[in-house]
Amino acid sequence: MPNPAKKLLPDRARRSVRSPRTAGTLRADFTASLVVFLVALPLCVGVAVASGVPAELGLVTGIVGGLVTGLLPGSSLQVSGPAAGLTVLVYEAVQTYGLPALGVLVLAAGLVQLALGALGFGRWFRAISVSVVQGMLAGIGLVLVAGQVYALADRPAPGEGVAKLAGLPGLVADVAGSPKALTALAVGASTVAVLVLWPKWKAGARAVPAPLAAVALATLVTALAGLPIERVEVQGLFEAVQPPGFGEFGQLAGVGMIGTVLAFTLIASAESLFSAAAVDRLHDGPKTEYDKELMAQGAGNTVCGVLGALPMTAVIVRSSANVAAGARTKASRVLHGVWLLVFAAALPAALGVIPLAALAGVLVHAGCKLIPVKQFGPLWREHRAEAVVLAVTAVSIVLIDMFQGVLIGLLLAVVKTAWETSHVHVDVDDQGPQRPLHVRVSGNATFLRLPKLQDSLESLPADRRVALDLGGLRHVDHACGLALSTWEEQHNTAAARYAAEEEDEAEEPARRAGAGAPHD
Repeated sequence: MPNPAKKLLPDRARRSVRSPRTAGTLRADFTASLVVFLVALPLCVGVAVASGVPAELGLVTGIVGGLVTGLLPGSSLQVSGPAAGLTVLVYEAVQTYGLPALGVLVLAAGLVQLALGALGFGRWFRAISVSVVQGMLAGIGLVLVAGQVYALADRPAPGEGVAKLAGLPGLVADVAGSPKALTALAVGASTVAVLVLWPKWKAGARAVPAPLAAVALATLVTALAGLPIERVEVQGLFEAVQPPGFGEFGQLAGVGMIGTVLAFTLIASAESLFSAAAVDRLHDGPKTEYDKELMAQGAGNTVCGVLGALPMTAVIVRSSANVAAGARTKASRVLHGVWLLVFAAALPAALGVIPLAALAGVLVHAGCKLIPVKQFGPLWREHRAEAVVLAVTAVSIVLIDMFQGVLIGLLLAVVKTAWETSHVHVDVDDQGPQRPLHVRVSGNATFLRLPKLQDSLESLPADRRVALDLGGLRHVDHACGLALSTWEEQHNTAAARYAAEEEDEAEEPARRAGAGAPHD
């Protein structure tokens, strides 16, 4: 079966990356940086708005992703910034702890990432089941789409995933009776349509990325027609940046804050390193050094936390656009951060003309792409257990929350792996009625296979002694080891009792005959 990671990426030719800094290399990186900037701009703003924070903070995270993470070693061509994958978790954190606490959460997560990278844990993130990662992204996508459907109509979304889904019928009735909501919905739906259709126009797609084209057209139509719909609120770059105060750090003592930090760390790290593995398949240049990449992400998140900005991850949409545009070195991603900084400093008021419904359309489209609909069918047919892990992870995220949903997925993946690898075989060699049965147990004996193992052993004749041979076991856990030793002792004790009873029964007629004989 093809690697599922490849299916999450566009079907593009592999790019050959050359390291020498020739004039041609610099020219290619400069051009690629402009493409990535145009892709990143609407996504940075959209993710920030959907996360419930000022739009400028999305640009700040994108700038840090270019100027800080982009300069550090790790992966040469993947691009970092605010990602749709963390939108739901950030929104919940801001609603629960407040915007000032966001910087503390991101800073703590960045420091944990730095520590994990320094300790060599980066490569171990590749051991996370692909099904869990896909399930995580699918759950995020479902919650993101459910929430942004409300924003398409300029309506506030309920806080929880289940509430978002349950409120959809009421949303339909509300929108149907409101001309303003219908207008916003038309703008948002048109944005989604442009995102879907624009790539089919090859010349246009090469000139302008689809997200920028969709948002620009929606903004132009809204401005020319004077449509009465909500637009992005502009605070100003310096007003939006609010470093956390000392008072916010005291909240880290709470269990909820620690859980959120761990969730930020796990999801941001897994998504970044999963993205790095996927980007490595798109080009023939230097491959990712996972520990260094994890530290680069940690450094970026640490700076974002100090600035009170959004958390960052490597973003596959920008990264694949960077490779497809011909980038050859990390200069392209650094320059994309420069262009974001120039825009945020020189043209911040331009954000105020963007309709919120258009940004919601961008995120609805991004959320749908996180849901692996096409991959689920083949996965179900060929690896049903993996499909179950994916589905359970996604549903758990929707019904419970992000962190617990991912933990449930990881636990289920571990149980699945343990079940598949713990094969136990019981072979019986009968060397004659006067000798014990030779019982050889081989394979991997874990508690998951204990019921099957006990059934096999208990089916042996109760009146025959056994000699248990465990030399074929590659692994035996405590539960199985105890069960095997106990069974052998109890079985042989019972067999000895049966043998004694049979001997007594055999001698009984003789005793009776002896008792009935005349005495002298």
